[in-house]
Amino acid sequence: MQTKSRIFDDLAKVAGGAVTTLAGVKAEIDGLVRQRIERLLVGADMVPRDEFDAVKAMAAKARAEQERLEARVAQLEKRLGATAAKAPRKTAGKAAGRRRRKHRKA
Repeated sequence: MQTKSRIFDDLAKVAGGAVTTLAGVKAEIDGLVRQRIERLLVGADMVPRDEFDAVKAMAAKARAEQERLEARVAQLEKRLGATAAKAPRKTAGKAAGRRRRKHRKA
């Protein structure tokens, strides 16, 4: 019975060592695959996620600023239109018929 117990103990140790070894191999393979993918993405002119997020935030800020400015321009145009409608139109008088003299450079 002692020998069976010993065999099981030895098998458990071997299995534990194999699991540890396989975990190390898995970690190494994961690292190599990650490096390979990163090299592939750099070669394909792909940007890292943090740079993408930074540009996305800048674009969102620019879009918000554009919308704010569009609203302001619309408000100013509305105000300008109301002012132009109230102001009397000037009629063309004698000055409109006159032509300006062109000055010659000596």
